[in-house]
Amino acid sequence: MILMGISLPSVSQVSISGNIIDNKTNFPVAGATVTLNSSKLFTITDDNGHFVFKSAHNNNELLIISTIGYEQCEVNASEVLKSNTIRLVQKQIALKDVVVLANGGDQFKPISKTDIAMRGVNNSQEVLRIIPGIVIGQHQGGGKAEQIFLRGFDADHGTDFRMDVDGMPINMVSHGHGQGFADSHFIIPETIESVDFKKGPFTASKGDFATTGFVDFNTKDALNDNVVKLEGGMFNTYRALGMFDLLNKKKKEQQQSWYVASEYRYADSYFDNPQHFKRFNLFTKYNGRLSPHTFLTASVTTFWSKWNASGQIPDRAVNKGLIGFYGAIDAYEGGLTYRTNANIKLTTSYDNGDVLKNQLYYSNYHFDLHTNFTFFLKDTTNGDEIRQQEARNLFGYNGSYHHVGYISNLKFSTEAGLNIRVDKTINSALTHTMDRYITLDRIKLGDISQLDIAPYLSETLTLSNHLTINAGIRFDQFYHIYNNKLAGDTTLPGVGLYKANAHTLSPKLNFYYHIDDKLQFYLTTGKGFHSNDTRAVVVENGMKILPAAYAADFGTVFKPAKNLLINAAVWYIGLQQEFVYSGDGGDVSFNGKTRRVGFDFSGRYQPVRSLYFDADVNYAHGRAVEAAKGENYIPLAPVWTSTGGVTYTNKSGINGSLRYRYTGDRPGNEDYSLTAAGYFITDAVINYRKSKYEIGLVINNIFNTRWKETQFDTNTRLRNEPLPVNEICFTPGTPFAAKLSLSIYF
Repeated sequence: MILMGISLPSVSQVSISGNIIDNKTNFPVAGATVTLNSSKLFTITDDNGHFVFKSAHNNNELLIISTIGYEQCEVNASEVLKSNTIRLVQKQIALKDVVVLANGGDQFKPISKTDIAMRGVNNSQEVLRIIPGIVIGQHQGGGKAEQIFLRGFDADHGTDFRMDVDGMPINMVSHGHGQGFADSHFIIPETIESVDFKKGPFTASKGDFATTGFVDFNTKDALNDNVVKLEGGMFNTYRALGMFDLLNKKKKEQQQSWYVASEYRYADSYFDNPQHFKRFNLFTKYNGRLSPHTFLTASVTTFWSKWNASGQIPDRAVNKGLIGFYGAIDAYEGGLTYRTNANIKLTTSYDNGDVLKNQLYYSNYHFDLHTNFTFFLKDTTNGDEIRQQEARNLFGYNGSYHHVGYISNLKFSTEAGLNIRVDKTINSALTHTMDRYITLDRIKLGDISQLDIAPYLSETLTLSNHLTINAGIRFDQFYHIYNNKLAGDTTLPGVGLYKANAHTLSPKLNFYYHIDDKLQFYLTTGKGFHSNDTRAVVVENGMKILPAAYAADFGTVFKPAKNLLINAAVWYIGLQQEFVYSGDGGDVSFNGKTRRVGFDFSGRYQPVRSLYFDADVNYAHGRAVEAAKGENYIPLAPVWTSTGGVTYTNKSGINGSLRYRYTGDRPGNEDYSLTAAGYFITDAVINYRKSKYEIGLVINNIFNTRWKETQFDTNTRLRNEPLPVNEICFTPGTPFAAKLSLSIYF
């Protein structure tokens, strides 16, 4: 729907403004391109679906509205005076309808929109895999945040990759297990409406952890249908899901929506030591128009998860027959975590096209993890099991003001914003334990307080229908306080408060050259960073604890044929200081300057409406700058990665996909004397969908390939071994696993 107000002065210039609305949900369509046909000037609808042209030629202007997932709409301004109501109609996405957008900065939008629509989403981790070049691995079988690999980075659990949902951060600073720990399991996958992502540190509104890039999960504002879904599969895997609309049709017509979604999952998994994995999620969201120009969005999430784990096992234990490929050395590994979030946002659009956003969020988070990376290396009698704990309150504010102005045909888009984040933990602890519940020794214990205040400014200048330039600047000021409660902490001189401050400035400069609706080139440059743990910051007194990342991309979005879409780029990232942790939580084994170069290629091809092919191929060459040749490999850094597949849809209701995941061999340590073995895994999905129900089958690893999902160079000692051994320790990937599902829609 477009509700448009047009003022008609006596001169030849008129003002045109309006709101674009979804025909089915009656809610705003954000990110739609609105073009004045005569001058080819364009603008993009804001979060409220609002747009403004301040100087059109006359009231007979033809407006062309287009966005992925909707039928293109052409509206004559004079006709709007009569009806004042036009709706955008949803349609099945086809590559032939996708155009290369002129709105600079959204070069990944055509890929992400088509992938979400065509491939579907089975879980929040599958959404991560939609990002071209991302490789993820799980080494606690589902309870912990995934290991993330992108652009030659072992980003651990999020150290160099930023994740948000509805504007709320997922990454945790100064986390008990690792800096930037990003556990996205509180997101119910069926609630995800869209995914925005960009690679590299080129966006002023994104600061900490956005070294290799960022992803924003956007949940649905409204449900099309209520749904009940039941799943069951091998290894005692079960899941139940319910999503229900809480308001009637009349409220939707008034642009009010409120729904609730909940899921429960149980799985023993494929390990010899049953996981008894349990997870519960509850999510509710309200979205509604408070006034003609203001929308309120509010959501609450509760998440709880508990599991046993088999951890990372050394090669020799399997080769000698001490345990099986899916076995465990320490059967007491596992964890418990829960998180509750509250998120509220007000978005106000003004008649002149300006937009004001104000967002407040709060999280209460608990984490309790038991792991054993080195087994009997340090304590030959009781073992090296550790317990990592924290209880956290997280408060935050995001505010921004967006203004669009014109000088003749030049368009200026200005965004000024402020991000404030406060993290406070109580009794963050690292403990030496045995059999999970027996405490042997305390290693770390204290309270953490961290504040990040970050104003930013982004200016986008559209010089013509072809050239767009974006310049941004961001300033982050960090305040760290650590209350050490452990007299025996060897890194600090005693108990008490320790404080340190640090700041960093991050400039960005990006160019987008849009030749036509089939071809765009872009050059993006910028400086990013990742923060470090407060417990390390106070030891260093705030010095050298915000390592800078300098990066550049040169790429293209190209549509050489109506059913073929290509995104390709060459890139560079230089990191001032890098940390790789031995055993994912032990001592620092590698640090120093690094340099990476590589290329990304993404192709999408749809020869007929029922078939959709996609392929992503990524290469990264990374080396330590200050190390000698032959000893300058970056441990665990991915080199070649690729994902792809074919998706089939049919009007009869049958749809499915066959997909692969590939990671090549990579260095396990600095001199490449150890190799982290690559893998090639194939998965399949087949569904039968009707208006009121859907039956589905998911098969992971259809060829039952034996593979290692995560791998680490770790110095370990098994019980009664006289000397430790340095070798690859790994978590095995899933064998053949099948799961059935039934969904009911009403």
